[in-house]
Amino acid sequence: MSGVRIRPLQPEDAEQVLAIYQAGIDEGNATFETTVPTWADFDAAKLPGHRFGAIGGNGELFGWVAATRVSDRCAYAGVVEHSVYVHPAARGRGIARALLDALITSTEAAGIWTIQSGIFPENTASLALHQRAGFRVIGTRERIGRHHGAWRDVVLLERRSPQVD
Repeated sequence: MSGVRIRPLQPEDAEQVLAIYQAGIDEGNATFETTVPTWADFDAAKLPGHRFGAIGGNGELFGWVAATRVSDRCAYAGVVEHSVYVHPAARGRGIARALLDALITSTEAAGIWTIQSGIFPENTASLALHQRAGFRVIGTRERIGRHHGAWRDVVLLERRSPQVD
């Protein structure tokens, strides 16, 4: 990760965030989404204190991570769901792990005890990354949704904080 720093996402990152998101959508194994949201919708959905970008020396965004609430119910106040995306040309450099580490640090500081994610089983690199970062597989939600006309399974993972009671 030489020359790359992790910092909170800024409004000026919008175009690059959405382009990286689009690349993930185009690959077909990152999300059920088929179109990128507007920046306003993305910004409104993501928790402000829990979204980070990996920035190169020339200001280019190599990847991002962001969390959303799982529920508005008070019992779930300490549970978030996250997404992490890395530009295809920047993969294999430890960027996704650094982004996950930043998210883990911010969520634990905020008293969040669980980070969860749903990952397509075909996305083996993401599954391995998450397990290395302390996530565990909870189970597989079989045929949970249709994607481009086909039923897709989703592996549900979570990371329970050892720091937050």
